[in-house]
Amino acid sequence: MALATASAPALAPVTAPSTSVAISAPRAARWHWALALLAGLAQAASLALPGSGAPQGGLQWLSLAALAWLVRPGTPWRRAAALGGVFASAWLVGVFWWLFISMHTYGGLAAPLAVLAVLGLAVFLASYYALVLGLFAALAPAGRARAAIVFGALWLLAELARGTWWTGFPWGASGYAHVDGPLAALARTVGVYGISSVAAMLAMLLAQVRRSDVRSPRAWALAATLLAGLGALAWQRHCAIEQCGAPASAPTPALSLALLQGNIPQDEKFQPGSGVPLALRWYAEQLHSAQAQLVVAPETAIPLLPQQLMPGYLEAIAQRYTQGGQAALVGMPLGDLEQGYTNSVQGWRPGQSAPYRYDKHHLVPFGEFIPPLFRWFTELMNIPLGDFHRGSLRQTPFVWRGERIAPNICYEDLFGEELGARFADPAQAPTVFVNLSNIGWFGDSVAIDQHLSISRMRALEFERPMVRATNTGATAIIDHRGVVTHQLARATRGVLTGQVQGRSGAITPYAAWVSRFGLWPLWIFGAGVVLAAWGLRRQGRH
Repeated sequence: MALATASAPALAPVTAPSTSVAISAPRAARWHWALALLAGLAQAASLALPGSGAPQGGLQWLSLAALAWLVRPGTPWRRAAALGGVFASAWLVGVFWWLFISMHTYGGLAAPLAVLAVLGLAVFLASYYALVLGLFAALAPAGRARAAIVFGALWLLAELARGTWWTGFPWGASGYAHVDGPLAALARTVGVYGISSVAAMLAMLLAQVRRSDVRSPRAWALAATLLAGLGALAWQRHCAIEQCGAPASAPTPALSLALLQGNIPQDEKFQPGSGVPLALRWYAEQLHSAQAQLVVAPETAIPLLPQQLMPGYLEAIAQRYTQGGQAALVGMPLGDLEQGYTNSVQGWRPGQSAPYRYDKHHLVPFGEFIPPLFRWFTELMNIPLGDFHRGSLRQTPFVWRGERIAPNICYEDLFGEELGARFADPAQAPTVFVNLSNIGWFGDSVAIDQHLSISRMRALEFERPMVRATNTGATAIIDHRGVVTHQLARATRGVLTGQVQGRSGAITPYAAWVSRFGLWPLWIFGAGVVLAAWGLRRQGRH
């Protein structure tokens, strides 16, 4: 009883101002909503800055710190949830607003309905963040370090939920803003979701800075420790780029590349009188004239099924690459009405008896399969939607010139845990990733820049190069350090030539654990922290 009486006066000056001044004042309440909205838009811009397309880790950290300040301990849980919903809705609309282009410009969906569809998706996904921020306020962790850890764990759980539930839509996860910053050094250990969590912890620490900390040796010591840690990560990232020390994995002999970017107009791509003959002619010319050791054409570069092609078309390509010293990977649909259809890659190399085949595993909802109860929505659009079958998770790589080349199609490279399944046997792990994409559905928009950062993050997580062949961009070669070494101008028709050097041998810690356990270690960490915080709160009540 004496202890409780003595501690009460010490707590009152700390808690009272944060609730009565920062939260309850009507004037402050009004601009808090505006701050949440603006901070959410800044979070979106941090993933690909308008104009340059470059990710901005500092902006991501500051925008999330603004949200953390709005929902710091002492905030009523309903208010925290609502502010989090506003922030996340603005952030996600700012990230994937370009879905409007695919639905309205190319799909023919009425503009108001397309706007409502984008807003509806953003608000639905934002509900994950609203839920965890309301839970954070309800837990009200005591102590700044504890609050930061709980905030980071809850943010992690929201990111994981968005990335995995309902087939997952992790596009624009906050960790992608750090692909060029010091936190990028963490990718090889904890992946993009781990980076998101660490950034959230740092944001909450910043949000809790007080004026009195200027006179606190303890606060200065904590700041110095954090700066030293960030400095060490920055040095580690610098050394990875500059190759200061011996790399963990071994380089393989360089492989020359020709990456084809047809820039076929999306509104004509599947039209038999315009885009189809243009694609067939241009890609055939480039496939026959290219001199590189590996030639790659993007997703649905050949927009017809093999049985729909003119006689001898595919046979001529096969003959070209099964003889001599070159190989090719080409995106095209495969299958028939009886066996079903797949979004696939076919490959040819010398001495091959049958074409290599990779079938896309992670299909796009509404684009490649129609979720139950949503056929009415797809019927409102004039888009040649597929109803594809999915390929298996672990498909064999395309082996060529000592490289184990692992194809992935379009947004499959968002799912690092699925690419990681191919590292279960390190001796047979991929040495090079190849992404075949068509982002033409979204115009010449920031989606191109965002997707490039996604591919760069996968290169960092696995320390394997990522080669990208796309219809409109970004066609690029990314080395195992996540550095873009070659890139073709977007929205142009051309061929990118260059070299890629694969990596073999040792695999990253991230590849080791994600290949065995998927994302479960992150789920367990996040849930464990939350349960511990809940237990501590219950103890405090007693």
